[in-house]
Amino acid sequence: MNDEALRLFNNAIEIDPDFASAYARAASCYAYAKGNGWISGTPSEIAEATRLAQRAVELGKDDAMALAASGWALAHVVRDLEAGAGLIDRALVLNSNLAEAWFYGGWAKNYLGEPELAIERFARAMRLSPLDPRASAARAGTAHAHFFLGRYAEAASWVAMALQDNYQPGLRIAAASNAMAGRPEQARQAVARVRQLNPTLCVSTLKDVVGPFRRAVDLSRFEEGLRRAGLPE
Repeated sequence: MNDEALRLFNNAIEIDPDFASAYARAASCYAYAKGNGWISGTPSEIAEATRLAQRAVELGKDDAMALAASGWALAHVVRDLEAGAGLIDRALVLNSNLAEAWFYGGWAKNYLGEPELAIERFARAMRLSPLDPRASAARAGTAHAHFFLGRYAEAASWVAMALQDNYQPGLRIAAASNAMAGRPEQARQAVARVRQLNPTLCVSTLKDVVGPFRRAVDLSRFEEGLRRAGLPE
């Protein structure tokens, strides 16, 4: 599905080379792919995500959606957290009612080590768009924030639905949260699903699929949770 979306956005760019949102959406496809372990983030993939995001920003200086999606891609794929977070904040200034920008902003705050603000941003996104297809991802983002605050049971509760779908970031945080909350069976179930979807994932490669966490303690806590859940080293 993500590959098909990328193909369609590239088609839109061919039809209209000045369509900022098409570039931004194409860049965001790379971010979704990286978060789910569908791409490894090779230099060529990073270069293409950078090109798309930068072109979107050039064409869409006043387009909140283009800025938000491009910012997320720059943060998650390119690992340029400062530039990405700045673009998302610009988007929120332009349109404070854009749920998508609050959603990406929640992830940016998680990456920046500001989980309390991440919770607020995800809550705003879900309030603005309660039926949004990103709702499960927003719950997973909220779970990450609670996890980094040491609220493991609350994190597990937020992401409980991840066990019924194939959203890998949700399944990963479900596994880690349940393990740290002393719920080994739920943790094992989640990590088994993760390994079905991404057999090559292990503790040592977690950093390649998650976002650019500024605080080393957040990544090490995440690694420890997945280690306890049974993810191989």
